[in-house]
Amino acid sequence: YIEITKVEKGEKSFIKVQKWQGLKKELACIRSICQSIQNMFTGVTKGYRYKMRLVYAHFPINAVINGNKEIEIRNFLGQKKVFRVNMRADTVIEKCNKVKDQLILEGNDIDAVSQSAAEIQCKCKVRNKDQLIL
Repeated sequence: YIEITKVEKGEKSFIKVQKWQGLKKELACIRSICQSIQNMFTGVTKGYRYKMRLVYAHFPINAVINGNKEIEIRNFLGQKKVFRVNMRADTVIEKCNKVKDQLILEGNDIDAVSQSAAEIQCKCKVRNKDQLIL
């Protein structure tokens, strides 16, 4: 198993992650754990922000935000279908007032913010059409 401890020396404290006699794959987990802890610290102190743009050529895409936790995308490629995406965990979505058709996703958890942005992108994927023409 991997041992994670908090070590305090005087006024300074740090987190110690160690694995004894591990295989190559087990030792690779240590770097992943350290990076996850570092992302948590960054998320709490600074936060994460993703910016997305609604880009269209002919049919204007309408985005309606419901209570900072859900977005409805209408008129994507002239479709009547409404695409709804719920934000994950503590992710908040809002429209940018300065830039036209820009969405801003903010939150403390990088996994939740990036997954919410990915879900919006996947819902708006062009299907059954030649993407070179569009």
